[in-house]
Amino acid sequence: MSVTDIVLALFTFMLLAYAIYDEFIMGAKNGKTRLRVNLRRRNKLDSIIFIGLLAILLYNNIQANGTALTNYLLIGLALVAFYLSFIRWPKLLFKPKGFYFANTFITYDRIRSMNLSEDGVLVFELEQKKLLIRVNELDDLEKIYKVMVENQ
Repeated sequence: MSVTDIVLALFTFMLLAYAIYDEFIMGAKNGKTRLRVNLRRRNKLDSIIFIGLLAILLYNNIQANGTALTNYLLIGLALVAFYLSFIRWPKLLFKPKGFYFANTFITYDRIRSMNLSEDGVLVFELEQKKLLIRVNELDDLEKIYKVMVENQ
């Protein structure tokens, strides 16, 4: 097993562990999920470029008579990247004491203000930064409002 194979296996394992955490573990942490909202996907072009680069590496490895293990690892990494980019939805999970946004748990007491922009972007202002939440469906904004009113 070469250093390349070790690095590919490590990155594939890390992305797979992230996908499992995001899909199964995060929803079970910090109490029962009160509301789950799908967010807009971003960076599709970056994902397409990454998967395309993996395809080029696979092609070069096949042409250079590289090992089969490297081929399988490149295919596995591309499949996990495809799942994370195009199948899985980014989500906002509301819990009894806070919410998960971008895999970070934020308690409700950290929110200083909440605004809605003209283009449907919900802005939570925290102590030092602003969270821009772009929901997939505009009807979800009303559901978020109801959950936030219940917690105040």
